[in-house]
Amino acid sequence: MSFRPAPAHIGVLTSGGDAPGMNAAIRAVVRTARFNNLEVSGIYGGYEGLIKNEVRKLNVRDVSNIIQRGGTMLRSARSAAFRTTEGRTVAKATMDRHGMDALIVIGGDGSFAGAAIFQAEHGIPVIGIPGTIDNDLPGTDATIGFDTATNTAMEAVDRIRDTASSHDRLFFVEVMGRTCGAIALHCGIAAGAEYIMVPERPQGIDELITALENTERSKSSVIVIVAEGDEEGGAYEVARKVKARYDHYDTRVSVLGHVQRGGNPSVADRVLASLTGVAAVERLLSGGSAEMVGQANGKLVFIPFRSLLDQSQALDGELLRILGILSI
Repeated sequence: MSFRPAPAHIGVLTSGGDAPGMNAAIRAVVRTARFNNLEVSGIYGGYEGLIKNEVRKLNVRDVSNIIQRGGTMLRSARSAAFRTTEGRTVAKATMDRHGMDALIVIGGDGSFAGAAIFQAEHGIPVIGIPGTIDNDLPGTDATIGFDTATNTAMEAVDRIRDTASSHDRLFFVEVMGRTCGAIALHCGIAAGAEYIMVPERPQGIDELITALENTERSKSSVIVIVAEGDEEGGAYEVARKVKARYDHYDTRVSVLGHVQRGGNPSVADRVLASLTGVAAVERLLSGGSAEMVGQANGKLVFIPFRSLLDQSQALDGELLRILGILSI
């Protein structure tokens, strides 16, 4: 970590998909900056807002009464322009126009990839805060939004279980997770699902049917959790393939979709957002840059962006093993 003058004016933006707890992180960044007598500006609409000069100074009162709200007050958007050298040059000019000399990005791996390039090209100190419901960033035990999203999915599956049990049904419930099955795995264990299908572990229809045959001996209703990125093509496709070969249940499909992104953030997400928001500002003040702040084994950690881009978060093998034991 090389020495550089401490920033005097920090910009903060949210990028990628929204996640419950992002507002709590924004609140923590703004109040920590003001506590340290720094200027702080909110950038509206992610990197696209930086290019389009959608910037506004934020004070302590601007972030009052947002810690409990889902979504992001700064809004989020994808930016094709920021992927270009010309777009990032315009973004740097916007920062210069407002006097911003450091940036905090709340988002996921794609957001941090853009931040890493921006930092390398223009020397802007950047710290990332992990805000994504997928929990797919290595180096941190959890990402902001994951706990809330998993609880939302679990509560929905609990209700589906009531119906499945009343009608002797097989339910395929699709949860979010295009490349990461963390929501499916945690929700599956918490809701007592009989089986999960995740993108990290190819399972196939044969394995699922074998599990259903074994389950049929002791259970009249079954819940299968399917991550949207599963290799078979999602819950509807899995249900179709199973129905064609194993027509022993009244089969239904439920896709939870974007309901998992919304809602008031949980205690765990609000606390994680507050801890990492404070740490991000303090890291900038101590000369840090091109890092994500996370939490591992109860302690704050700082992971270089380059490490995040070279690896992915592995699915917890112990939880997979436990699911197999508890689903009998």
